Amino acid sequence: MRALNLVTLFLVIVGGLNWLLVGIADFDLVAALFGGQDTALATIVYVLVGLSALWQLVPFVKAMSVGETHAEANIGSHR
Repeated sequence: MRALNLVTLFLVIVGGLNWLLVGIADFDLVAALFGGQDTALATIVYVLVGLSALWQLVPFVKAMSVGETHAEANIGSHR
């Protein structure tokens, strides 16, 4: 489960950085890397980023329900 959380967190960060580039420079890095927004590879990346965001809602909701301080204290205990 830890590996999946790390992969999905990485993809959410990639998506966030991509949106940053779109916002400040009108440059879609995913589209540039994979041949355009309408290519199958770019679509797969967009879908994986979106699914990763949904997956990351689980630890977010858990953190909100137990309180931020308690959630931060448990980060190191999962290693």
